[in-house]
Amino acid sequence: MSFRGIDTAVTQIRRQVFTEVARMGYANVKGEAANHMMRQIPYTIVPGEVGKLRKDIFLERAIVEERVRLAIGLPTRRIDEHNSAVSGLEDASIAHKYYDPPLINVIKFACNRCPEKEVFISNMCQGCLAHPCMEVCPKNAITWSSGRSVIDQNLCVKCGRCADVCPYNAIVKTERPCSAACGMGAIHSDELGRADIDYNKCVSCGQCLVNCPFGAIADKGQIYQLIQSFNRGDRVYALVAPAFVNQFPQLASTGKLRAALKAVGFYDTVEVAIGADLCTVDEAKDFLKEVPAEKPFMATSCCPAWSMMAKKTFPDMAKNISMAMTPMVFTARMLKKADPDARMCFIGPCAAKKLEAMRRTVRSDVSFVLTFEELAGVMEARDIDFDSLEANEDELCFGSAAGRGFAVSGGVAQAVANKIHEWYPDKEVKIASAQGLSECKKMLLLAKAGKYNGYLLEGMGCPGGCIGGAGTLADPARTAVQLAKYKKEAPFADPEQSAFINNIHFLKDDVPED
Repeated sequence: MSFRGIDTAVTQIRRQVFTEVARMGYANVKGEAANHMMRQIPYTIVPGEVGKLRKDIFLERAIVEERVRLAIGLPTRRIDEHNSAVSGLEDASIAHKYYDPPLINVIKFACNRCPEKEVFISNMCQGCLAHPCMEVCPKNAITWSSGRSVIDQNLCVKCGRCADVCPYNAIVKTERPCSAACGMGAIHSDELGRADIDYNKCVSCGQCLVNCPFGAIADKGQIYQLIQSFNRGDRVYALVAPAFVNQFPQLASTGKLRAALKAVGFYDTVEVAIGADLCTVDEAKDFLKEVPAEKPFMATSCCPAWSMMAKKTFPDMAKNISMAMTPMVFTARMLKKADPDARMCFIGPCAAKKLEAMRRTVRSDVSFVLTFEELAGVMEARDIDFDSLEANEDELCFGSAAGRGFAVSGGVAQAVANKIHEWYPDKEVKIASAQGLSECKKMLLLAKAGKYNGYLLEGMGCPGGCIGGAGTLADPARTAVQLAKYKKEAPFADPEQSAFINNIHFLKDDVPED
């Protein structure tokens, strides 16, 4: 259960950090002046002398310091070593810096040391005669004592069957929220009981950071570097993912969003759905060519967390993932061909896109990645008067209804299947989709067992698809409703009606695979 759509204290601090880092960027100061501004941010966000969220105001400020460092793209500091809060700032104050791994980080002294997994019986136990909890326990870990059930934690395997059958809901199964949200099993406890990430398993989906109720996990950002690029006078295009719908209620139309992005410093705005249109046609052609002649099934390529999970967990099945470029890369490469000196900034819901942009084959096309949440901080730092913005839809690069549908689970596979059916009405394309990495794993296990031969598989690393990404602001359920409306408003439905469809061939250069 994440907190998107709920204005929590964690959300407020995260947003304030993004805003203050953006203000620091727009101030365009260097050297000691920049160091001073960075040192001042924790006192701006946590003013006064008494801590409001934790007992110790110094701890609150120390946590904010680490969040500021990460938002600037700097690493967290070791607790057992002295290191200045501004160390590395000079190296980060350049407009072409990419992320240094790891992308997702645990701020150790912000962690609550939550228990990894536990099943316990609460005081709601009524001591019922049936005691089904005892009957279903596979390890005989539950016994009867003093008129109620008791669990022997040394025998308990945390399966939760007892909790499922208790008629009074008296048995509680708890798990560290970040670990429960991680579909890769990448989070465990360190020697002090704090959350720790196994980066051999992590795919940077970011679900842990939006599910931690203590705000102890954060990803690195490029806000500061993007604004350095603005300050330098670079032409930077905003490539906006269709999941932007419902993220900014004050921007009621695409034209309003475009005006706001221009006020922030972007040269122009393009809808990434145009790249989704190209991706739809490309994957449809690949499926027809390769399934079943060369592959038993084909999996979509759009979600980087899903693709990386498949390659890490099922390396022998990596060849089944489509080689089509993602909508982000299609869009960026198309604009770079038209304007080689410009820089591209993808703005979307996804933490994993930051990792995708770091790939050797992508970084020449995509210079920056911002989440919607980071963009909200940037717009606040710019003090934009949204009411005075004049919407301008002239010559805005629109995508199809199908391309816009990529933002929701099932949308990619459905767009590809519809395109194949249009070309070959008698051909049936079976599709299966999964959302959340745990469900994606299950789907691939079935595919490995031959249950999905001939299928088109779609995996989305986040629940609900891109609209549930770690960088979103709004409730995914409400966003899904708004996205359906946005699809209906698309200027055309068929991806092949795109004005850019002929670009597929010259964009697919022979680029070596990572």
